[in-house]
Parts: sequence; C-alpha cells; structure tokens
Amino acid sequence: MVGYPKGAGDCAVAPGALTDVVVAIFRACGMGAGDAALLADTMVTADLRGVHSHGCLRVPDYVAKLSGGGADARGRPRVLSARGAAVVVDGGNAMGQIAAAFAIDRAIERAAQVQVGVAAVGGSNHCGAMDYYAMRALPHDMIGIATTNALPTMAPWGGRDKILGINPLAIAVPAGAEAPLVIDTAFSASSHGKIRVFRQKGLALPEGWASDAEGRPTTDPSVAADGLLQPIGGYKGTGFALMMGILSTVLSGAAFGTRLGSMATGPKPGRDGHFLMAINIAGFVPPATFKAEVDGIIRELRASRPAPGHERVMLPGEREHEAAEAYARDGIPLSAETIAGITAAAQRLGVDSTALT
Repeated sequence: MVGYPKGAGDCAVAPGALTDVVVAIFRACGMGAGDAALLADTMVTADLRGVHSHGCLRVPDYVAKLSGGGADARGRPRVLSARGAAVVVDGGNAMGQIAAAFAIDRAIERAAQVQVGVAAVGGSNHCGAMDYYAMRALPHDMIGIATTNALPTMAPWGGRDKILGINPLAIAVPAGAEAPLVIDTAFSASSHGKIRVFRQKGLALPEGWASDAEGRPTTDPSVAADGLLQPIGGYKGTGFALMMGILSTVLSGAAFGTRLGSMATGPKPGRDGHFLMAINIAGFVPPATFKAEVDGIIRELRASRPAPGHERVMLPGEREHEAAEAYARDGIPLSAETIAGITAAAQRLGVDSTALT
C-alpha cells in the first residue's frame, strides 16, 4: 500500500499545479514570495510522500491562522543566542514551517563548524510534518533530527486528562546508492490529522488508535476527534512524548502541554516550540564510509525473510519514498473534501484554482 487507503472520492492532482495554487493562496494572505513557496513546499511534499495528514488538507486552517488567527504572515525568525553548538531561535510568530526551516538551517551551519548544531525554537506555530526539516540535513552529509510540541491529546500513563501532545520525532540518515532512512513518528498510535483523513475518506480507524472522551476504544473517526489518542507502546509512548515536549519547549521558553491551548480552543499564537539538530558525519567518519555502511545495513534488512502476512520487509521512509515516486508520476490522490477546502479558500482570496479540477 502506498500512502493512505484510497477513498471513493479521491482525485489525482498534478504536484506542480497544486503547488502553484497553494503558493498563490498564501501570497494572497500577505506572505512574501519566498515564505509562501516554502510553506507550500512543506505541504505538497507531505502529500507527495503520502502523509496527507500534514499536507494540503490544512490549507483552510493555515489561511485562518494568517487571516486574523494569530500567526504573522510577515513574521521573521531570528537568532536570540548562539553559543558553540547551541542556537536559540525566536520564531517571530511566523508560520511554524518558516521558523523550523530557519532553525534547522542554522543548526546545519553550526554543525559545519563544530560538527553538531542544535536549535531550540520558541515563538512559533504549528510546523507540519517533521521529516521535512530532518531531511534538509541530508544534502550536507548530515543526520537531521527534529521534534516539536503539539496540542495535548493524550493522557499521561495511568491518567485520563489531556495533558500530553503526541510530540513527534523525525530522524533522517543519509545513505549512498540506497534511499535515505527517514522516520517521522508521533508517540501516539495516530494523529488528529490522520483521523481527519480517515473521516474524509469514510474509513474506519484501525483498532488501538483512539478512544472516546470517556476512554472507551473506538474506530469511528468522528468520535475519536473529541476523544483521547492512544500512545504507542503503552507507558513508553507517553514517556517519549513527555521528553520530546520538554526538548521542544523548556529550552526555548515555548509552551508545554495545556499551556499551548487545547483541541477545543486551538493553540495560543506564537507559543509552539521546536527542537532541531544536525550531526555532521564528517566529524566522526568519512561520509562515503558512513553511507556505504548504511547501504549495507539497508540491504541486509531488506534481504531478511518477511513474516507471515507480509510481502516484504519495509524500512523507515521506504513507503514514503515509493509514494513520492508514484505520485510525482501519476498525481497526488487528494480527497474531494481537501480539494473543496483548497478551492473555497482560493475563491475567498480571489485566487484561480481551476487547475485542481
């Protein structure tokens, strides 16, 4: 399976046409050309990789943020301090994608000088899929690491109150002849974005993803939207979510847990935090040696025997890589609701979106 299960109303959209429309929408919201292009690229890249939960279904949400919803369309991230490997960034209440990309680029610059660069970001907003920022390190022969806080949707282990975000972690590792290894995972079995996609497609959730507001398991995405997300690995999932939340907020003065807001009221503008790291492979071993070794690891894993019920062994990022190749060729399958949301936003802003239909 490439990406999400196909819904009955899905329509294939050319990535270039989608990008042009989304860039124009964000330009109409007051963003500069470069920032609008970067924000659109993060979203279309997510859709290309089959991660529709962080793709263009969020266009109406982001338009609302930029049109009086608290985010500054012209916000500029800036470095507050830089000491050795450590950089602290104020996101300037910009869209989180602008702040996170700025921060990982500063981390890459530091890693080029002192082998490791770490950026803690405050004053930001929702930044989308984390693998986008981790993968920015790959062309520099670096390992990229990215995490962020998120609105509280999980209870701490043994509890029933929404205090913890799913606080995802992404790691991107370069390879040589093989595709890079990339993992981007929340510490819940799902995310609210994925639940939205399943609801749009009229699909039941897999068991174990969510419970209703009273803690009873549910596969109904409409019920799950107001309930609790379930952690991966039991107490291990909530433990990792806690630690990612601390890295993403306490180092930069951003808002942890309920201080960020709630799913009911939305996030407080400019209170998101992120944590990004770049590791310069050349500071440890020659990059060619490292990437050849990673190639060998990939091939050994891929050659191992599949378990019953599995056609083959799958590696981190492999499904997303295959989705990107297929969707670049055949078009990105977007739900009718996602296309309608983009089209409605475009019409309100006077943007031509006929290329999507």
